Amino acid sequence: MLQIKDLHAEIEDKEILKGINLEVKAGEIHAIMGPNGAGKSTLSSIIAGKEDYEVTKGEIELNGEDISELEADERAHKGVFLSFQYPVEIPGVSVTNFIKTAINESRKAQGLEEMPANEMLKKIREKSELLEIDRKFLSRSLNEGFSGGEKKRNEIFQMAMLEPKLAILDETDSGLDIDALRVVANGVNKLKNKDNAVVVITHYQRLLEYIIPDYVHVLMDGKIVKSGDASLALKLEEKGYDWIKEEVNA
Repeated sequence: MLQIKDLHAEIEDKEILKGINLEVKAGEIHAIMGPNGAGKSTLSSIIAGKEDYEVTKGEIELNGEDISELEADERAHKGVFLSFQYPVEIPGVSVTNFIKTAINESRKAQGLEEMPANEMLKKIREKSELLEIDRKFLSRSLNEGFSGGEKKRNEIFQMAMLEPKLAILDETDSGLDIDALRVVANGVNKLKNKDNAVVVITHYQRLLEYIIPDYVHVLMDGKIVKSGDASLALKLEEKGYDWIKEEVNA
């Protein structure tokens, strides 16, 4: 599904990523953890195609296709979805209208006609029920006046509607109380299947109590320095990152 080979990137001549290698297969959930400033959000932004960073070396492949030179919208049409840490507000555009536009733009890019209205409404109904979203919520302006939990639930709803091949959740647990965290995690778990993959970027192990990763990777100083199964996240919660620094420097 996703293959990253020797990825180096910088911003304003400062090197952030210093040789990332990562392979994510269909049906898998990968968690990327690490201290502040390690490069976690940079990695997610670069996979999604944000222009703030300059890739100086390396390759990013999605299902065998090099997407390194594609714009962010082109990557989205290929099936890459990024859940933002701080979703933007769009006054005057309802959640429903936003998602209708996103789906039809994606279909247009694939040479398909717009989704028929009855099919769109059926899908909206199914996905909102799946994620326990009140229908009134869908008529509100996108993220305007939303609580942190509502913003994150809305992003998971967008993910459910768009059905991406690769979903990247960038610190989705940031600022969520325990109830909102459960709702978001439950949505991700319901949407996971053998044909898609999820990359979860987080500081904390608590999200991984609800979304169980197949693999956990520790990113420090622009490199993945350690990988393991879900038990690695528990060890990080217990011992912090210093023991890994000592192991790397030994």
